[in-house]
Amino acid sequence: MSQLFKSIVLALVLTTSISNFKIDEASAASDNSQKMNLGEPLPANMFIELAKIINPTVVNISTSILPQQRQMRRGYPQDPFFDMFEQFMGPQMQAPLRPQQGLGTGFIIRSDGLILTNNHVVENADIIKIQLSENDRALYTAELIGRDKRSDLALIKIDAKKPLPAAKFGSSKSLQVGEWVAAFGNPLGLGHTTSKGIISAIGREIGELNRFPFIQTDASINPGNSGGPLVNLKGEVVGVNTAIAANSQGIGFAIPIDEAKTVIASLEKEGVVKHGFIGVNMYPYPINPQAAQEMGLPRTNGMLIVGVIEGSPAEKAGFKEYDFIIKFNGQDVDSAKDFSNMIADADVGKTYKIEYIRDGKTRTTNVILEESPDDKKQSSAKKKTYRGQRAPFDLGFTVTNFSQELEKEFGLSRPRKAYPVVIDVDYDGPAAKAGLGVGDIIIDVNRKEVTKDTDVLKQLKNNQINSLRILRGEYLTLIYINPSKKSSK
Repeated sequence: MSQLFKSIVLALVLTTSISNFKIDEASAASDNSQKMNLGEPLPANMFIELAKIINPTVVNISTSILPQQRQMRRGYPQDPFFDMFEQFMGPQMQAPLRPQQGLGTGFIIRSDGLILTNNHVVENADIIKIQLSENDRALYTAELIGRDKRSDLALIKIDAKKPLPAAKFGSSKSLQVGEWVAAFGNPLGLGHTTSKGIISAIGREIGELNRFPFIQTDASINPGNSGGPLVNLKGEVVGVNTAIAANSQGIGFAIPIDEAKTVIASLEKEGVVKHGFIGVNMYPYPINPQAAQEMGLPRTNGMLIVGVIEGSPAEKAGFKEYDFIIKFNGQDVDSAKDFSNMIADADVGKTYKIEYIRDGKTRTTNVILEESPDDKKQSSAKKKTYRGQRAPFDLGFTVTNFSQELEKEFGLSRPRKAYPVVIDVDYDGPAAKAGLGVGDIIIDVNRKEVTKDTDVLKQLKNNQINSLRILRGEYLTLIYINPSKKSSK
């Protein structure tokens, strides 16, 4: 594993735009380099104009991962110490369960609300909220359209009930080292931010992070910028900001937009990018000459199989442990990483010829690649949706009716009646400050029993403290929510 990879941390950024995926190839292939007379200064308002064009397309992304409601007492399950402790001290309340919050950036690539961002921004998120601008209090719930871990790209979509400004794609193929660029994003959740710099290098391969070679730039990219666009001086997206070197300054990385274009259509159509799967366990390290000699291998470049998965394409093709693969589809295999990339980038369902060494003899066989199990799981997984009633008066929580699905999802203790369940809590709202958590079951509001989510809304009062009796795990407790300062009616 490279030292550079060890110093990379994922940061939130944003990227490109597209118009119905009908990209003007003539425009995309045009030369993006700026023609200028040496010695003449850049126009003073150049980056001002870029910000006016790009900022309206950039969105702030906030995500929540809903925690599972804990049913066990603190400490080990069935811990005798805690049983004895509670006999003397009474039941001990669990701490509020709060969602894991995340921040990132995205940018609108189509006027109907289609947004491009990084996979790591939305991966595992149960709730994705979009803010179009830092001064806009409206939050839109986004639908996850598709995501791909290998390219670190994801598509989400909102319904804003109006056409939205969309970023324009350029081309990354014609980028040149030294060319001016600007990075846009939402660093550290501070709001829309623009930074300028140059293209420092092209084709930086960091396979541990991405299947595509990166664009390297010295434009400031900070945590929270992930998924934002890297833009040339024509106002065209040429990359998607994705990572920074943590222990360095002026080293940021972006996914080339031409590579991103190849992923976007698959994500919208399939929800995933289908990767090939062969089903072998690979020895991850280079084979040294001594080991090669002991195994009767005439070379050290290749990939050693140390295990074959039952029922996999590899098993069907007759591969065995200690087979040494040296060619795939006519291409030399230099390492396990090399072979892994070849398989992942190959077409599912297609037959490929593989050359390998067994017992000192070179052999060939054909294998039909299948879809990666991870891709199958992702494409078939039911998207989680949590629909409920939003508490009035800016109290900052959402409830829904009790169901067996919620009981299983949150690990809830089943109450005597089907009381409403809290499914979302604003991390900085009055409810969160009072200690209300996702998975709490509301028994009554202001001493009035509630058996439906709409009952909760009816019993909440404006401009006064609201009391909620809740069931959390095995215990009942009271929570008092102070009125919101934002509420005015």
